[in-house]
Amino acid sequence: MKNKSLLGNTLLFLTAIIWGTAFVGQRVGMESIEPITFNAARMTLSAVMIGALAIVLAKKNRSSRSPEEERSFRKNTVLGGVFCGIFLAAASIFQQMGLVYTSAGKAGFITAMYMLFVPIIHFLLFRKKNSLFVWLAVLMGLAGMYLLCVTEKLSLTFGDGLVLVCAVLFSGHILCCDHFAPLGDAISISAIQFLTASVISWVFAFLTETPTTEKILSAVIPIIYCGVMSGGVGYTLQIVAQKYTDPTVASLLMSLESVFAVIAGVFFLDETMSIRETVGCIVMFAAIVLVQIPFPQKKNKA
Repeated sequence: MKNKSLLGNTLLFLTAIIWGTAFVGQRVGMESIEPITFNAARMTLSAVMIGALAIVLAKKNRSSRSPEEERSFRKNTVLGGVFCGIFLAAASIFQQMGLVYTSAGKAGFITAMYMLFVPIIHFLLFRKKNSLFVWLAVLMGLAGMYLLCVTEKLSLTFGDGLVLVCAVLFSGHILCCDHFAPLGDAISISAIQFLTASVISWVFAFLTETPTTEKILSAVIPIIYCGVMSGGVGYTLQIVAQKYTDPTVASLLMSLESVFAVIAGVFFLDETMSIRETVGCIVMFAAIVLVQIPFPQKKNKA
């Protein structure tokens, strides 16, 4: 059991590296291609990879469900994939557009704020109460974002604002996945969501940009890395790893993607961060860690 747990943790650590360094690929890809076209291309590759995996697994796994249960299972799989795909498309488009105007490191940390927005949205929509530590983490996250992003004029930069919207949309994506994943096939839901996201991205790309084969080929390496590695391999590693890892540990390890985004931006893009921005990153990461720690709850008296 310990060996399997170690394997799971190692795979999640690798997943965090892949997701974090993908921010560099997204920035580099913007040098020769428009953001939504880039996003559509990478989503298409992810859909092909996860779709092929879903087909292979479907042939190997035999269902023991009744006909009625099977219909409900398939219905939730399709609905979950479509709704999750809508959130994924919107979030990734805002993120990709934001990366045109902000650094990979800052985008990585602001995107990671989905871990702070999730408990807020959960409370507002479903009245799920959160502990004092969760709200403390939310305040810490806001303070860290202020240090990281807000200028002297007390306003976010345009790029930071776009990535912030992306973080909110990713929060909706997480809650959508949380609802549908237990009701359908997780990998098939993922395949459908990538297919949905790719279709939506291509529609907006042709409406607002000028996609061409030449542009796509000029950014083929970043597209392959972000589509195959970040989307296909990263998501698959996450699914496999979480079979053997405690969910709290998994969340902490996956949140390291923001750290690797900063490190990758410094090493590969020669990005620099001021002392104020560095402190903001540290505060935000501490908040992300705090919100994932399962502090003991007080027991109600009989």
